[in-house]
Amino acid sequence: MNGRQLPAMLVCTTALALVLPPSGFAQETAADATIVLDTVTIDAETGKPIGPDASIVAKDTAVGSKTDTPVLDVPAAVSVVTEKEMKDRGVETLDEALSYTAGVSTEIYGTDDRYDFYLIRGFYQSNTGTYRDGLPLRLFGYTGARLEPYGMQRIEVLKGSTSTLFGLNSPGGLVNAITKRPTDTAFGEVYTTFGDGHIETGTDVGGPLTATGDWSYRITAKWQNGDNGADHTNDDRLYIAPALTWSPDASTSLTILGDYNKRKGNTSHGIPLGSGLDPDTYLGEPDFDKMNTEEKNIGWIFRHDFGNGLEFRQNARYSDLDLTYESVYGARIDSSIDRSAWAVYGHTKRFAIDNQLQYDASFGRFDSRTLLGVDYTRDKTTEYRVYGSATGIDVYDPDYCGLACITLPPGYTWNNDQKATGVYLQEELTLDDTWIFTAGGRFDHVETDNAMPDYDSAYESTDEAFTKRFGLTYKATPEVSLYANYSESFEPLGLDPSTLVGGDAKPKEGTQYEVGAKYRPDAFDALFTLALFDLTQTNVAYYVTATTQAQVGEIRVRGAELEAKVAMTDRMNLTAGYSYWDAEILEDGLDGNVGKRPQMVPNHIASLWADYTIPGEGAIGDLTLGAGVRYVGETYADNANTIDLDARTLFDAALTYKITDNATFQVNATNIFDKRYVTQVDTWNDTAYYNDGRTVRGTLRYTW
Repeated sequence: MNGRQLPAMLVCTTALALVLPPSGFAQETAADATIVLDTVTIDAETGKPIGPDASIVAKDTAVGSKTDTPVLDVPAAVSVVTEKEMKDRGVETLDEALSYTAGVSTEIYGTDDRYDFYLIRGFYQSNTGTYRDGLPLRLFGYTGARLEPYGMQRIEVLKGSTSTLFGLNSPGGLVNAITKRPTDTAFGEVYTTFGDGHIETGTDVGGPLTATGDWSYRITAKWQNGDNGADHTNDDRLYIAPALTWSPDASTSLTILGDYNKRKGNTSHGIPLGSGLDPDTYLGEPDFDKMNTEEKNIGWIFRHDFGNGLEFRQNARYSDLDLTYESVYGARIDSSIDRSAWAVYGHTKRFAIDNQLQYDASFGRFDSRTLLGVDYTRDKTTEYRVYGSATGIDVYDPDYCGLACITLPPGYTWNNDQKATGVYLQEELTLDDTWIFTAGGRFDHVETDNAMPDYDSAYESTDEAFTKRFGLTYKATPEVSLYANYSESFEPLGLDPSTLVGGDAKPKEGTQYEVGAKYRPDAFDALFTLALFDLTQTNVAYYVTATTQAQVGEIRVRGAELEAKVAMTDRMNLTAGYSYWDAEILEDGLDGNVGKRPQMVPNHIASLWADYTIPGEGAIGDLTLGAGVRYVGETYADNANTIDLDARTLFDAALTYKITDNATFQVNATNIFDKRYVTQVDTWNDTAYYNDGRTVRGTLRYTW
């Protein structure tokens, strides 16, 4: 018996043990001529709810219910960007990973690449909407880091209000990145990517450590030296992520996940609105500007199945993040006007833990899945902030003056300490494998302490909320499901009252009504999704100056989404998405913007990516050609809708040549026609930010 036959024999033996009668009964029926066994179907293609996925189509997910559930059964819209899709498109940032996802608007700030900025269903999600392995990566103040896509095995988008399961969040949804985990089989890859002003190399290796497979490992690493599109900008990275799994038996597993993520980047760079300058013109100070982060994470994922339908899971992570953020910005056409200078030196410590107890039971025609959870997150951030100025600059003939022209007076210290505790309960009740009713509730208690000791200023706030979620899925056929849901969101702002125009900060609250349909055909690997939704949120905050915010009374977004993920054959893949957002400010007591469209929110978003493999038939290597188009409709740079921003259409392409069974050469090009559009305008200094220009990069990859 060879190594491949043994697992198959074990699976078959287990299946027979489950369907054969007990030994006593077998003896009583030994005289019977025949024992009729039920048909046993083994589906080896289902995959895991966290990946890795065999194609661009994910079948299962845990993000929609925190339980292992087919995407078809979740009463909400879920999109998954698999590792294969990210690799095929040459993804380098979270922006690029999400750029072909329905319901998500990316590159909203263009060349402002300080953070991972995005909208989901018209709502800004970047401060609270990013998660990793189900645990939040909230941003307080300015101290935040960006995800490294090469360290992720899938990126999930759960659309709509999610507070009932995940706590503090806005109604648009969330993005959950799944860290690469150890695997049961040995594998490895090394690669090098190169382009204009860009070089990187990385490796990803793993597999079992013992013959029995109870210990396994994975090491993912990446080094990069690159620029960020303009002169005097950089995007340098060092990412190292070891992982270790101990699984003594099928019912227990413990995975330790660690990573070190160091980045040297640039701050936002823009040009004066209406100046006619090349969008990549650099008007800061090269000796000063930087956006550097150093992040360390250590955590674990534990699971134990007690049997009889009872399982306990625990996810936890401790993070330590340092930030150095220095920027000169706001150059004007009139060179006599000073630029602004700004510096933040921050440090964040975060601990997050999520405990889940799941009980599955069946009675009669019903299957029940009950989930009880308790999670806790503490974010402690300290920042030293300095506001200053720099002399003006001739924007048409820049002459950088260095540190000598920058004036930085004494700054101040800002401390923020937030502790959030949530208790949630969810019931998934299935009738005849056809109707799935989901109901959930959650209570959140949030304590926020904020202080500026240099000004003898301090305040404390306590926010509490109970949020609800109801969903119904109808399996019209095994391939088609129809669903509806109602859900709520809750998000404390935790703003310093001195920085808020119009009074004390109030928690943002949201509601969503959604109906949809999903189709996953048996004939080929695909998932088609349609969703219609109505979301409303109150007490939304926007910056009205560089340092102050205002809360808009009420915003509503109604819309529709269509998405298709198709792996038609081994040769052809297709991803398509379309979103329509009807967004409106319903209440606004500050600026009279009732009836206007919220800033940065387009009416239409569309995307299409397709690739096709031409087989080499042994004479030459296989050749894969890919092409994509992304469209974002018109937007406004302000809530008053006085600054129109044009719609933008961008084209991408990819080519992959299979040199040998283990070696490939890949070329990826984004924005191949180098079209530049204004994506956002800072109205208080009339600075325009453009989308990224053309990039072309080649990758040589070897796998085993």
